[in-house]
Amino acid sequence: MCGRDYFMKPARILAIAGSDSSGGAGIQADVKTITVLGGYAMTAITAITAQNTLGVQAIEALSPELVGAQIDACITDIGVDAVKIGMLGSAPIAECVAQRLEGLEVPVIFDPVMVSTSGSTLADKETVAAFERLIQLAMLTTPNIGELAALGGAETMASRGAAYLAKGGDAEGETVEDRLIVPGHEPVIWQGSRIDTRHNHGTGCTMSSAIATFLAQGSTLEEAIEDARDFVRAALLNAPEFGAGNGPMGHHAVR
Repeated sequence: MCGRDYFMKPARILAIAGSDSSGGAGIQADVKTITVLGGYAMTAITAITAQNTLGVQAIEALSPELVGAQIDACITDIGVDAVKIGMLGSAPIAECVAQRLEGLEVPVIFDPVMVSTSGSTLADKETVAAFERLIQLAMLTTPNIGELAALGGAETMASRGAAYLAKGGDAEGETVEDRLIVPGHEPVIWQGSRIDTRHNHGTGCTMSSAIATFLAQGSTLEEAIEDARDFVRAALLNAPEFGAGNGPMGHHAVR
């Protein structure tokens, strides 16, 4: 039977990130991930990019006021069960986002995007410095190897008292290792065989959006990360093989 009484409302996920014109990463990957996993996707776009599988050709950040207005519009009317933060575009935008989210009692997942899969710089030094407030308010920060180093490494993250997922996809070797570090707890480690593909555009965006969605649906942090890892791996294996460079993953094919 169909009808309102038999319909379970989806978890509401707000993705705050830049737009990827080619659809592989950023807001587009966030919306695909959240939707396929059964969530309701809302967006606050921080920047517009012209990009494809070969790289980023142009970036234009939106005003902090417009970013803040998007966040307010979603939260005050629809409501929100979890937030994912990705590319921010500028230090003032990072500060604006932090101001809007401080005191919000839902899981916040922060993917500290600094460089695209193709190698284009997406955050300058001032923007990275402004990440501090976001790391403090997030339930989880999800840096890759280069991002973790730029944030000061494991020792600095420990001094912040911040929980983070150290992603190992950019490391060398046949095994990919991801490490969950939560202050006061033993590290939780996941390992998996490396999927040999160049179609890996948007893996970080997808991972963080999936974690946020699973948390909003009631999973524990460890469960959310484990299921998000499985989703990313399935999307990598189902990539449509578009483009001449780092192609998009196959979000559409994961069920």
